[in-house]
Amino acid sequence: MSDTASDLAQMPEDWERALAVVAHPDDLEYGASSAIARWAEQGKSVVYLLVTRGEAGIDGIAPAECGALREREQIEAAAVVGVREVEFLDHRDGVIEYGLPLRADIATAIRRHRPELMITLNHRDTWGGTFRNSPDHRNVGLAVLDAVGDAANRWIFPERITEDAQPWNGVRWVAVAGSAEASHAVEITDTLDKGVASLEAHRAYLDGLSGDMGDTGFLRTVAEDTARRFGGRLATAFELISFS
Repeated sequence: MSDTASDLAQMPEDWERALAVVAHPDDLEYGASSAIARWAEQGKSVVYLLVTRGEAGIDGIAPAECGALREREQIEAAAVVGVREVEFLDHRDGVIEYGLPLRADIATAIRRHRPELMITLNHRDTWGGTFRNSPDHRNVGLAVLDAVGDAANRWIFPERITEDAQPWNGVRWVAVAGSAEASHAVEITDTLDKGVASLEAHRAYLDGLSGDMGDTGFLRTVAEDTARRFGGRLATAFELISFS
């Protein structure tokens, strides 16, 4: 691709630790994982925190079986991009509630992992048009934004403070994937294939889908579309919210 003008700024990369918090297995693989692969190759630490096990995500598989299956697929998908630490919170898939329990769980994870960068998925009502975002995505994204402040304040959720989970005010940014308000991007020319492979690891989930969301080729299309806003370089876009 030829160089073009860019209206997306370069994502900051002067950090060492990130915590990615999303609702479901596969949420990170729909774009963000290509960027995470780049960061892992740079030697940065990225931890995944899944609020559910995705047990309600496949119509033809009962939740009791589906949750364990999707957990295994998520761990495999994370390993493809160099992420070895994957945690699950066990909130119920499809009915995640925004509220104090969710904020406390995420704040506790922030206190334990002490990230500089948080990564999450679009918390807005739509994906930029009329297609509505799911309540799970919205509630988790909003809880992530609020938990950053919670984690820093020792008087919020003090009962969750332990020797290994001390208050942490070191989060500098939250990077929101899939946002129509994208402001930044990271080049993924060398790691797009890893991102595609990480989505392909969700084999059972993809088999249950139809249309574009079941075709991993759309990840390259999105990266090429983003390139038109990022100097012609294949890229993943994020809405970057600053906390410092």
